[in-house]
Amino acid sequence: MRVFIAGIDGYLGWALAQYLTARGHAVAGADLFLRRQWVEEMGSWSATPVVDIETRLAAFEENFGTRLLFRTGDLCDYEFVETFFKEFQPEAIVHLGEMPSAPYSMQSVKHAAFTMNNNIVSTLNILFAMRDVVPDSHLVKLGTMGEYGTPNIDIPEGFFEIEYRGRKDTLPFPRQAGSWYHQTKVHDSNNVLFACKIWGLRSTDIMQGVVFGTRIDEMGDDERLLSRFDFDESFGTAINRFCAMSVIGHPLTPFGKGNQKRGFLPMRDSMQCLTLAIENPPITSAYRVFNQFEEVYSVNELADKVVKVAQELGLKDAVVRRVENPRKEMEEHYYKPDHQHLFDLGYQPTHDMEAELRIMINDLVRYRDRIEAKRDLLIPEIRWDGTRQKVGFIGR
Repeated sequence: MRVFIAGIDGYLGWALAQYLTARGHAVAGADLFLRRQWVEEMGSWSATPVVDIETRLAAFEENFGTRLLFRTGDLCDYEFVETFFKEFQPEAIVHLGEMPSAPYSMQSVKHAAFTMNNNIVSTLNILFAMRDVVPDSHLVKLGTMGEYGTPNIDIPEGFFEIEYRGRKDTLPFPRQAGSWYHQTKVHDSNNVLFACKIWGLRSTDIMQGVVFGTRIDEMGDDERLLSRFDFDESFGTAINRFCAMSVIGHPLTPFGKGNQKRGFLPMRDSMQCLTLAIENPPITSAYRVFNQFEEVYSVNELADKVVKVAQELGLKDAVVRRVENPRKEMEEHYYKPDHQHLFDLGYQPTHDMEAELRIMINDLVRYRDRIEAKRDLLIPEIRWDGTRQKVGFIGR
């Protein structure tokens, strides 16, 4: 299958290109290297060294025996997207090319407006290019479980059924975004659903949980094939940041009470799930939703697991200390999302969380100096109320 990956230079995109190629798919991709620029703007870098794209592409060809078709370009430029689709004729399009950070989007009007424009316009361009060039292709759109918020009821996969006055209907599950970034994802979902309805396109909207991990098996021992691993407050997920903290003896820092619950899955399982979606497209005109995660944990449970594994590996300074919550969110809440669709397609979890944490922490020990050099970035300062000040410790 010919698969186009938007955002191929990113954390998931680079890993997915390797995973799909190893399974015989023809892969092409585009990137504008904005993730590299955003992390640099935060004053940070990837814990794992990220080589330039020319070195990456050469390593890819050496290891997989095939050339990766790559173009540098802006997904907000419709002509670029249309031209690439005409050249490659993708059968599946994986859209990972959006700004993925809630804190980044909350910094200022400039950052919020950029996030809105970049994310929503890039998705619109892809939808119009599909309509005009490859109407039979399948869009796999990366959304987020954060679109749903934390409602006090069970969360289905995208839709729920209602009955009123003897009539039944299926409606999209209400969205309750928690940041300007999450709002763009909600707008994307509405736009993709609308495009499938009026143009007969087909799409899978992936409501993905928090992804963690340093590697997939396909990367082997070639450091040039490693994906990036961010740990700053904007682009480092809680679990990736906790692992980085444990390696340098920095306290792990759950926000507030630390009882916020989220769905989590390893990078290797994200690759498996995305591939299952790609290889099993829906029928024409269908818009389907997959909630993609393995298990639900609270942030406190997450921190305790990291400490347990880190101490088993000899990192005795790993401890937990809660900090003020810079976000506006519920810290204790009901959370029960469904995620059956991917299991029905054959998803099989690969590792339990602690096994994956061992791999991550062992990998990060090799790059301890890179994390230590950016230690001052581990305490967040971007606040949802518009102010900017590092949060303080509030206890265990």
